[in-house]
Amino acid sequence: MRIILIAVLMLVLGCTKTATPPSSFKTLAAKSPSIAGKTAYLASPFVTAGNRVYMVGYQDGSFPDLGWHIKGEMGGIWDHPTKLMDGFDLAVLHENDTLTLNNADRFVNYPFTNMHEFAWAEKNLNIQRWQFVPDDTEGIIIQLAIKNTGDAKEIQLDFTGISDLRPTWLGDRTGMIDSKDQAVFDEKNKLWKVKDQNNPWHVLFGSSVKPTATAQTSTQDATTQSSLSHTLQLPAASTTVFTYYIAGSYQSEAAALATYKKMLGQSNDLFQAKKERYERLASQSKLSIPDESIAQAFEWLKYNSDWLVRRVPEVGTGISAGIPDYPWWFGVDSEYALKGLMAIGQTETVYSSIRLLDSLSEATNGNGRMVHEVSTNGAVFNPGNINETPQFASLIWEVYRWNGDQKFLETYYPSIKKGMHWLLTEKDTDQNLFPDGYGMMEIHGLDSEMIDVASYTQRALVDAAKIAEVLKDTATAENYKAKAAVLKEQINTQFWSETFNSYADFIGTDAQALHLIEDAIVRADTLKKPWAVKELKETRDYIKNNPSAARPFVLYHNWVVNTPMEMGIAPPEKAKKALKTAEQFVNPFGVFVTGIDRDDSAGSDDGSFKGSSSFSYTGAVMTLPTSVQAIAENNYGNPDAALDYIKRMTRSFSFAFPGSMYEVSPDYGMISQAWNIYGFAIPIVQQFFGIAPDAANHTVTVKPQMPKDWDDVALEDVKIGENTVSVFYTKTDDRIKLRVTQTQPDWTLKLILPKELDGKSFHNSSSSSQTTTDENNFILSGKGELELILEEE
Repeated sequence: MRIILIAVLMLVLGCTKTATPPSSFKTLAAKSPSIAGKTAYLASPFVTAGNRVYMVGYQDGSFPDLGWHIKGEMGGIWDHPTKLMDGFDLAVLHENDTLTLNNADRFVNYPFTNMHEFAWAEKNLNIQRWQFVPDDTEGIIIQLAIKNTGDAKEIQLDFTGISDLRPTWLGDRTGMIDSKDQAVFDEKNKLWKVKDQNNPWHVLFGSSVKPTATAQTSTQDATTQSSLSHTLQLPAASTTVFTYYIAGSYQSEAAALATYKKMLGQSNDLFQAKKERYERLASQSKLSIPDESIAQAFEWLKYNSDWLVRRVPEVGTGISAGIPDYPWWFGVDSEYALKGLMAIGQTETVYSSIRLLDSLSEATNGNGRMVHEVSTNGAVFNPGNINETPQFASLIWEVYRWNGDQKFLETYYPSIKKGMHWLLTEKDTDQNLFPDGYGMMEIHGLDSEMIDVASYTQRALVDAAKIAEVLKDTATAENYKAKAAVLKEQINTQFWSETFNSYADFIGTDAQALHLIEDAIVRADTLKKPWAVKELKETRDYIKNNPSAARPFVLYHNWVVNTPMEMGIAPPEKAKKALKTAEQFVNPFGVFVTGIDRDDSAGSDDGSFKGSSSFSYTGAVMTLPTSVQAIAENNYGNPDAALDYIKRMTRSFSFAFPGSMYEVSPDYGMISQAWNIYGFAIPIVQQFFGIAPDAANHTVTVKPQMPKDWDDVALEDVKIGENTVSVFYTKTDDRIKLRVTQTQPDWTLKLILPKELDGKSFHNSSSSSQTTTDENNFILSGKGELELILEEE
């Protein structure tokens, strides 16, 4: 809460006219994609993103307190590991009337900028507030486009910046102690300079135009409020552009001033450069499909992923988990997201994120254990949940498939070996290959032998064995392969429940299960889920009447029971049953995190998520469980079912924040979430289009598995090493045309077709002379294209 006490300074300097810059942001953004927000969600968050600085406020233009990690402080303008400002107030004054720009009529989001629009009909004024953050820059540019449709008039602009130079979450762990901000007006540079009195944290803000007045007001807390007033002459029937610049540094005033001057002199060039970079992001793995809503979501998830890159030079650069409350780095969030980023060509983010994750984990743990959550000052909150260590091994192998770089494997193999040793010794005390400890479900007490930990460990053993083989570590490879085979068998016997046609949440003792059941009954009863209460009580009674030392338990129907299908571990007969069971725990937006939170109304509930007053995932449907389910369905030859889950996720795209997809569907939690790309890029690029990279051997295999409604589709410019592959697929009732291209002359392209499509048999009727290994396998050696025309037999 900011309380204004007294005005302490006023300087009247005279009236100033402003010149319109060569190009306004509105003009520069004119041909870029954009999505308008919904009026109902103007009082909800947006982000103007950058890898150094970002700004979070409401779509109506206001800056309310929001967030819970630092309560009420996760909005505003951040330059991690410090915050710069709580926000700013803007007002337009004409004669004796004032329009405060905090109640917008419209919000429009672009990939790299956004705009709030305010109508002042009585004054014949329309005001647009644009903002964008240049790449690699500790600053943000705010631009007003003031359209006057009436007679010439004079107005006053008031900009009040509210500083809040404070440390990030866990700042106290690294000696970051907040103190009072102090503001001074710099007449030479026409800006306010604000410094934390005990730290080198600075924020500067101003305009290129000398203000007609400045004012500073004292506050009750450590913040400051400092204002700039400018008098503008608005010609009749004209648009006038006025720009403000905000720059920060947690190092020095000189650094902040250098950033300020850079933005002042290069704003249009910086805007254009970011626009062009985002156009390149869109052009990679470019998707064309009949469903425009999915195509649009896929394109914007590329932008969302870039929004979340957080660079703190003293610590590292990596994809953060989500905005506004998770703007720092996580192990598991990265491990899902980075697989998706390889498939859309955002490789530099992948490499920097892995470097960061590995270095932080080594410094914190030193035993291969991957950290879970790290603030931007380098302070580790959680040294690592058990699933994150095996998932790191699989991530490294997946990246190697795309880049073919053996040095990349050599760099991270020591961490993988140490991590697997830690996982299978220290975390597996009974040596049954089921590590003990928390996995993805952070439910208190749910830390025994978890199904997701087991599944990801099995996959890690398979992938680590492949890495060891590439690096000629034969003994380790054989060890991992043998353990992988045993663990796969054990998962499919010991974790399987024929009663529930599902894999179990966990294996544990009766005492553990009974305690968890009592907690689950309270949860289900509180949420008014009578079916779950009944089932849990029946399970409790069965356990009491049939005691056992240890066994699998199906209690929560947590989404993680589907990880054996996500990892392809389940045999087809079990997978078919489990995937059918999973269909019970969905709503129109996707899969419930905890299945017992579902009730009979869930199948038709497509409104806003009603979360608890304090942040909680209780009752949540989330994009990650839905992503896992889409991938799982594709693994067992069910592309139409996979597409159904993607459609469910897509219903939450732009539901609240235009151009983005929330963490909890459709409109709760983080407004942008890193792992969302996992549920689109993997099913679409690697499963529907069937692109399987093997960059080390200069080979790409394409084995399409299209949903039946995708009859005219294309995926262009998929980056695989130095190669680029495109796939074009057209289907009619009796004919399929498939064209695949690549750009490199020394690569081999393999095209594998199923024996049947939609129950029909096809034969190749094209006259091309590509090498054929059998009637359904075709090979192109070298640069060019492979085109097949398949006709129904």
